[in-house]
Amino acid sequence: MRSPLAARRPLSPLASGNAPRLLRRPRGRLAADLALLAVAAAFVLPLAWLVLASLDADADLRVAPPSPATLDNYSAVLTPEITYTPMLNSLLLCGGATVLTVVCSALAAYPLSRLRSRAVRPYLLTVLFTTCLPITAIMVPVYGLFVQVELVDTMHGTALFLATSQLPFGIWLMKNFMDGVPVVLEEAAWTDGASALQTLGRVVLPLMGPGVAVVTVYSFIMMWGNFFVPFMLLLSPDQLPASVSIFTFFGDHGSVVYGQLAAFSILYSTPVLLLYVLISRRLGGGFALGGAVKG
Repeated sequence: MRSPLAARRPLSPLASGNAPRLLRRPRGRLAADLALLAVAAAFVLPLAWLVLASLDADADLRVAPPSPATLDNYSAVLTPEITYTPMLNSLLLCGGATVLTVVCSALAAYPLSRLRSRAVRPYLLTVLFTTCLPITAIMVPVYGLFVQVELVDTMHGTALFLATSQLPFGIWLMKNFMDGVPVVLEEAAWTDGASALQTLGRVVLPLMGPGVAVVTVYSFIMMWGNFFVPFMLLLSPDQLPASVSIFTFFGDHGSVVYGQLAAFSILYSTPVLLLYVLISRRLGGGFALGGAVKG
């Protein structure tokens, strides 16, 4: 006869039938780790080639350390025609379009967030539909319209179209962030005599700093990497942005100056990284409501 202690003794994992489950768990975790490593390698290898090729005078498509390392590629691309003028054009074009997008998104999202009307939902669905339209599908009529109104080959006309193309998604993002700001704060400002525009600029927007930062970064990045729009609307070589002037490194017969292309690509990515670093603190915080709302 078994003793009570023996009857209460827990069974081992192997005896209780949990062995297959315990063996499958490490295998599943190993498969997930291998998949993540493969995805990481897919992102790291192009970046590694970019850095190594920019330091190699005889760079090709192989990922290999330069022998020897040199800065000749950077010296070759740091000229007014290749880098300085196109980068300045990109900053003026994308910076102005980003400011216009943020301002118009805030002005459009404010009534959509605060007003209760049956027209709000159809309007938002229309805005959502416009975000699904490919830019190539509307470039032909846009180009014809720009020719008639004499906006082709103008920086302000191209910036206006870039801002318009990013405006639908900017409105959606701005409205979602604006919904999180309590209306009681605006009512307190209205009690003190503030108008709706003053309330938006002095109460709502300062409290939704992360939302404004997200719209700013997203809009600038999408415009900074846009090639098709400035390629179609800008004709003068001295007005082309860096996203179009990158064709300088591609020859007519398939030849590519890989080292200079890599160096220019690193310089081309610098403004986006600097913008993210400058406003990264705003991206990580929530709404700065503090003790403004008390129960």
